[in-house]
Amino acid sequence: MSTPTSSSVPDRPWLDPALAPDKRAELLLQAMTPAEKVAQLGSRWAGNDMADHELPEEETINVAPMEDVFAAGGSLSLEEASRHGLGHLTRVWGSVPQSVEHGVEELIRQHHVVLEGSRLGVPALVHEECLTGFTTYGATVYPASIAWGATFDPALVERMAAAIGRDMAAVGVHQGLSPVLDVVRDYRWGRVEETIGEDPYLVAMLGSAYVRGLQSAGVVATLKHFAGYSASRAGRNHGPVSMGRRELLDFILPTFETAIATADAGSVMSSYSDIDGLPASADPWLFTDVLRTEWGFGGTVVSDYWAVPFLSSMHRVASDNADAGVVALTAGTDVELPDTIGFAGLLEKVQSGVVSEELVDRAARRLLLQKVKLGLLDPDWTPEGSVRAGGVDLDSAENREIAQRLAERSVILLDAGTALPLATGLRKIAVVGPCAADPRTLMGCYAFPNHVLPRYPDRGFGIDVPSQIDALRNEIGDAELVHAKGCEVTGDDRSGIEAAVAAARDAELCIAYVGDRSGLFGHGTSGEGCDAEDLRLPGVQGELLDQLLDTGTPVVVVVVSGRPYALGDFADRLAGLVQAFLPGQEGAAAIAGVLSGRIVPSGKLPVQIPRHVGGQPGTYLQPALGSVESAGISGLEARPLFPFGYGASYTSFEVGDLRVSATEIGSDGEFTATVRVRNTGDRAGDEVVQLYLHDVVARIARPLKQLTGFARVSLEPGEAADVTFRVHADRTAYTGPDLQRIVEPGDVEVMIGTSSLDLPCRAFVRVTGDVRVVGHDRVLTTPVELTPVVTEGAGGG
Repeated sequence: MSTPTSSSVPDRPWLDPALAPDKRAELLLQAMTPAEKVAQLGSRWAGNDMADHELPEEETINVAPMEDVFAAGGSLSLEEASRHGLGHLTRVWGSVPQSVEHGVEELIRQHHVVLEGSRLGVPALVHEECLTGFTTYGATVYPASIAWGATFDPALVERMAAAIGRDMAAVGVHQGLSPVLDVVRDYRWGRVEETIGEDPYLVAMLGSAYVRGLQSAGVVATLKHFAGYSASRAGRNHGPVSMGRRELLDFILPTFETAIATADAGSVMSSYSDIDGLPASADPWLFTDVLRTEWGFGGTVVSDYWAVPFLSSMHRVASDNADAGVVALTAGTDVELPDTIGFAGLLEKVQSGVVSEELVDRAARRLLLQKVKLGLLDPDWTPEGSVRAGGVDLDSAENREIAQRLAERSVILLDAGTALPLATGLRKIAVVGPCAADPRTLMGCYAFPNHVLPRYPDRGFGIDVPSQIDALRNEIGDAELVHAKGCEVTGDDRSGIEAAVAAARDAELCIAYVGDRSGLFGHGTSGEGCDAEDLRLPGVQGELLDQLLDTGTPVVVVVVSGRPYALGDFADRLAGLVQAFLPGQEGAAAIAGVLSGRIVPSGKLPVQIPRHVGGQPGTYLQPALGSVESAGISGLEARPLFPFGYGASYTSFEVGDLRVSATEIGSDGEFTATVRVRNTGDRAGDEVVQLYLHDVVARIARPLKQLTGFARVSLEPGEAADVTFRVHADRTAYTGPDLQRIVEPGDVEVMIGTSSLDLPCRAFVRVTGDVRVVGHDRVLTTPVELTPVVTEGAGGG
């Protein structure tokens, strides 16, 4: 088939693929009426049943605050909502359990409604959630984002995201609402599980890897939530954010900036929260001055679901939904999700002169350009052709292998104690705890089995998700496993504790699986809207552990959770302690493999494990007065039970021989820092070498240490490798008193080791010259090079 030219599509020149994408978008924009332009800024969630589906009583989602919003967006049929066209189709795949065949049919049906009901026949863009994999029935459930952070493995995260993108593209999805680049500021926040961790550099590197992977498959990645959402007061979902602009610039925005600068992320999603009283969706400084002007972002800004009408109903900075639409559009929101509510009044506002049509054009132009780049405006695009012919396996063997590797690399051995790895010859093991036999405790709140299937309890998971006790039975088949739940994840029912204690007393070893079950809006202990009052284990799980430990039987504790919990009351009495952050459908086997010793653990903490339930909502990024150096100033213990970056192993590593290439550099120079890491144990394993910097004297109070580079190193017993970090002076930049980002002269302490509190290699490098103001073009990453070390006696034959 020959390529169409402008002469072959004289009535619709924007269909000509020979023209530049921005030219095609402009030609289409010029052909549109104001109503058609406004229609491109909206969306329709035709499959949303959250408000009216009959739910099991214990799983009823609290939608009372949302009823007016649901009604405003859901009152129109798809035909009515798209009579002038439509920007997005919302969650065709992710709303109800359906087969691939049915999903394809429904997607094609909705496309035809949009195409045939509007004058210009511009296809709608299809978006879906993909935080723990493609959120649809029968798709692989990968580990939650907080578990990606535990791997410290950008390459593996990129591979996962590419697999997710291929599955989504195969069934006609154009945009994925991931990754979450919020940096953890308070462990009580329910959405900690959706983040990658508490350090901006770790989040930036793994988040950017996810973007590259997803977009390699032709699916637009969406960075969320822009910005400050994770810093809400007391960790309360949607809560106000008490944060100065400097903290925002230094700890929150760099993750988004890095993903845009290094991975060319195609979309950004707004945050629900306000910062110092100004809602993000109403802030032109965020969405225009910073995102567009300073960073040069050319993609689309989409609202978080209902964030536009929230400007009226929740924040009360707009008088009604239509006024909220004006505020959001003016600030820089391009597309309203999941339904057109606030933007539904834009046409009238344009016609009355309240809103300039240029603002509508600005937003529509961005979305149309995205549609051009996705191929939606190519002359041969059809709904039928947008999906792959033949069957699509959304839970393929390759997917499961990736999920397995991620899970295995994310499990963190906190303390081997006296019982790990499990001794051979054990005859009877008591397996207790609410997470032992419930596969849902392995998955995050955006995994389809936890996100949608509670409303369809008769449908099963759609995928095979072994429980922890089943995986343990497969791992150590010779021992008798005696199961007693003890208690539920949440609630105050203690009736099962006596049986669990009896089982433990009668066994040689007890393994207690405790932690979270993710859900939505209070119907879980972790997940969106599932915030915690403090950091004690949910329900009566702490009481269960206390009574198990009193039996005298050695107790190994496995915490499977979406946030870190304070374990100081138990740690010194345990025979072993393992942390797994919602490791997905392959997680049970990964945990069992670590317990048995088949897998040498290599996960590292992306968040700290607190010592006390109420004293440590903060993270490791502290100045002197917030750190362990402030002992005696406050009665609250600042030292965590286990620090950021920590993770033990069944082999041992030694990090030393620090060499810096220069002890003095200019404010635009760079140096290298090299250490040698050696496997001094008797098993192959991985170590994560971590570089931290400390600005000794700065114009503002800075963290005593901040992760600036890392490398995962795989070594056989006796092997060694040199790890070289290339550190540009820009990596010392921070926001000064006048809110300009600067590199200033002075001493910088270089610290390298295996956690934020185990940094044996230290040196000082002096930055010289004048203070230098830096911007978006500064160096944002720290390249790392690994060089194998040839030991004496080694050689080829």
